[in-house]
Amino acid sequence: MGSGVQDQHAALTHGEVLPRATAPSEGLKQTHSVLNSLFSGALAGAVAKTAVAPLDRTKIIFQVSSARFSAKEAYKLIYRTYLKDGFFTLWRGNSATMVRVIPYAAIQFCAHEQYKTLLGDYYGFQDKVLPPLPRLLAGSMAGITAAMLTYPLDMVRARMAVTPKEMYSNILHVFVRISREEGLKTLYRGFTPTILGVVPYAGLSFFTYETLKKLHAERSGRPQPYSYERLAFGACAGLIGQSASYPLDVVRRRMQTAGVTGHTYGTILGTMREIVSEEGVVRGLYKGLSMNWVKGPIAVGISFTTFDLTQILLRKLHEMGYTSR
Repeated sequence: MGSGVQDQHAALTHGEVLPRATAPSEGLKQTHSVLNSLFSGALAGAVAKTAVAPLDRTKIIFQVSSARFSAKEAYKLIYRTYLKDGFFTLWRGNSATMVRVIPYAAIQFCAHEQYKTLLGDYYGFQDKVLPPLPRLLAGSMAGITAAMLTYPLDMVRARMAVTPKEMYSNILHVFVRISREEGLKTLYRGFTPTILGVVPYAGLSFFTYETLKKLHAERSGRPQPYSYERLAFGACAGLIGQSASYPLDVVRRRMQTAGVTGHTYGTILGTMREIVSEEGVVRGLYKGLSMNWVKGPIAVGISFTTFDLTQILLRKLHEMGYTSR
């Protein structure tokens, strides 16, 4: 036994690597991958949402009101807001959006990478593009995971977007007032339609983006698409995903903002019935969809592209020794 200890000590003295060092190395590699995904996802979400924040705020205002939506009316609202409250008011609620989006996007992209690995191991597609059904499942599960962990922040963001500055001074103030005046469970009002909406939205978005990248690689012979191609693939993914889940997004916003708009929305079906009876199917459940067809593809395209390019950059920096190993 003493001889074995001496042999190990001698090996370390001469700089030899012992076989047992392999296991921690794999664990470190996995940790590094998770941290890369979290950082890349956080950056992707922040950049994308900031780019479209004025359009997003305008869309929410129309979603939670009975006013008729049109591109002209949306432009008028943006212009009136600018004249009355100033340019940066167009980004009102964006701080709450960042507080939600950064963890949401970080968790969603990281979870998607982990679910892809797990499903790839299960179906025997390690380090390969998943088949269609697991590809769809990985995206949906990633969206559900992120939504469950960050939902109260989405509620706060919606409240700040549709209320005047005098009502809520900051993010913490929203939490305090909602808890005192409406109860803690109000922070999860609209949670069910959110989960029902995120399944097709996240599932179809990731599925479409991964599928287009796979088809591109097969047709072009290039393993990685150019940046403008990633933007186009992401735009297509956003268009399909958001169109499929949009009515549930309207229902979610109505339920989230019921406390400040004077309505009492209790259930998903009840909210849908009230919207349809007052405003009609298209003008009610699809209000603001045309703006989403502008905003959504831009945001999702920027998000996917930023995530991919950041991942590539971090891997290259790691290979060059600029990040800790």
